[in-house]
Amino acid sequence: MHPLNEDTRHYFLSGTLEDAYRHFGAHLMKDKKGHVTATRFTVYAPHARAVSVVGEFNDYQDWVHQMTKVDAIGVWRIDIPENLEWKAYKYKIFTHDGRELHKSDPYAFFSAERPDTVSKVYDIDGYQWNDHDYMQHRKRPYSQPVNIYEVHLGSWMKKPDGTYNRFTDLVDRLIPYALENGFTHLEIMPLVEHPLDQSWGYQGTGYYSITSRYGVPKDFMYFVDRAHQAGLGIILDWVPGHICKDAHGLYMFDGQPLYEYRDPWIRENIVWGTANLDLARAETRSFLISNALFFQRYFHIDGIRVDAVANIVHPLGDARYGVNDGALGFLRMLSRAVFKENDAFILAAEDSTAFPGVTRPVDQGGLGFNYKWNMGWMNDTLRYFAREPIHRKYHQSDINFAMHYAYSENFILPLSHDEVVHGKRSIVEKMPGDDWQKFANARALYGFMYTHPGKKLLFMGQEFGQRHEWRDHDELDWSRLNDDPHQGLHRFHRDIAHLVKHQPALHALDHDPAGFRWIDADNADESVLTYIRHGHGQSIIVAVNLTPVVRQDFWLAMPEGGNYVEILNSDAIHYGGSGITNDDEFTAFEHQMQGFNHAIRVSLPPLGVSLFKRSD
Repeated sequence: MHPLNEDTRHYFLSGTLEDAYRHFGAHLMKDKKGHVTATRFTVYAPHARAVSVVGEFNDYQDWVHQMTKVDAIGVWRIDIPENLEWKAYKYKIFTHDGRELHKSDPYAFFSAERPDTVSKVYDIDGYQWNDHDYMQHRKRPYSQPVNIYEVHLGSWMKKPDGTYNRFTDLVDRLIPYALENGFTHLEIMPLVEHPLDQSWGYQGTGYYSITSRYGVPKDFMYFVDRAHQAGLGIILDWVPGHICKDAHGLYMFDGQPLYEYRDPWIRENIVWGTANLDLARAETRSFLISNALFFQRYFHIDGIRVDAVANIVHPLGDARYGVNDGALGFLRMLSRAVFKENDAFILAAEDSTAFPGVTRPVDQGGLGFNYKWNMGWMNDTLRYFAREPIHRKYHQSDINFAMHYAYSENFILPLSHDEVVHGKRSIVEKMPGDDWQKFANARALYGFMYTHPGKKLLFMGQEFGQRHEWRDHDELDWSRLNDDPHQGLHRFHRDIAHLVKHQPALHALDHDPAGFRWIDADNADESVLTYIRHGHGQSIIVAVNLTPVVRQDFWLAMPEGGNYVEILNSDAIHYGGSGITNDDEFTAFEHQMQGFNHAIRVSLPPLGVSLFKRSD
């Protein structure tokens, strides 16, 4: 046994150790031929009086495998001369005040399936990847199409007996479905080990342990591998701000605050029933930054969405308490680390604050994310669409205001799980009117979203108009796809998502003011928005009619002369619409209006979106 070397100790205690998972946790020791000679357990518990490894290999007797303190900073270790792969274990920690704590391994690579809380020895090495071409050709996302499908794996689709599908089952179901429906990425709700299904993974206990609900870690590697081979990126939800308080987890790991704040005022997150991590502490920084890099290196993930950034930026998420400088320092360190590993990575902030520079690079004084969820756009847009169309003309600013700040950050437009739970209703059921109008409104919402500057995110089930709110214990209501309105919405979402993927005008300049120009943002009386998207020398003209009134002979300004065709109309019959479409080719004639020199006369469908493009 040897203590951590001087360099490793320095990096760990300065919060800059980027491979802490190599030094802590359970590791199989192998000889030159690859044969396992021993299992090494290493844990950081500086406040402990003594530590033992207890597990099924010693009948959980604490006297059998007592660990030795091998470093003055509080590192405990033992080598057991056996191959203990797949064996369950915990650390039994004896505190100076006489308590005995049974803790899961913070660095465990695998854990037993709930309700068990033990860690398991697992060989994380050795998976043979087949995504080399994808990995070598990953591009930075800014000028690329990014259509994200947010998924909770446990309730997307279940087995016939009601149990969870495994990663290996989902490979041939979820990946083809996402691609067929125009998505470029899957964003998977947290996959770290967590004790309670109803927490959806946001209250984790095993940060290095892919949850056993869906298989073993190499099953998830296989899932990512197959996704990459199909051209689909993988983003993971990641929760560095707060932890579950279950007794076996990180909370008070060695009897005292170790990863969390010492001060209970800022540590105890009363609203969520969790404990806030102290992101200024060196141990916590090394633990979390190594964790993000672990998922990049071992699982080839393409991005992480950082949960609850408001709770990180401001103490307890409350701007009245000022800014948490230590936590901001952590975010900047995280940014440097993940982009050094892969400059095409997506580092997205789920952030509702007005804190500036969230997506500005660290060397320019920003926090270093490259994407931020546009919560303002989401709130304004959903509030507008929930109104009866007759009242919308009084609230035009709700639907056009986001363009005033659209380029202040690199934005993702999210319609996430948070918008379809806790009494908020599903997307379709938020819409006013009768059933036909609900679905027309939903198609118009997606048409507006997918043609608006910014990358896109949609929560599962909303692409076909799930009626009820998301229920984490039930699978999506796939039977709805037998009903015409749902089929129509599903087709429209699929077609517009694919259009965004294949038309540079709808994605190449998402973060550049040159990619967007209003034709008319202020036509409140008719509740109509018209605008142009540009990219790679192409232009697409968008008209959004947000009332059920058909606008016949509507004068639509064009950026230049030439012939135009309608390339998508949400009111088409096969989408469930009324069939008010523009099937003829239009020649733009000279006509000065709204700062343009050409125009065409078209029909705007009720509660519909029409897209036009030059045909010559």
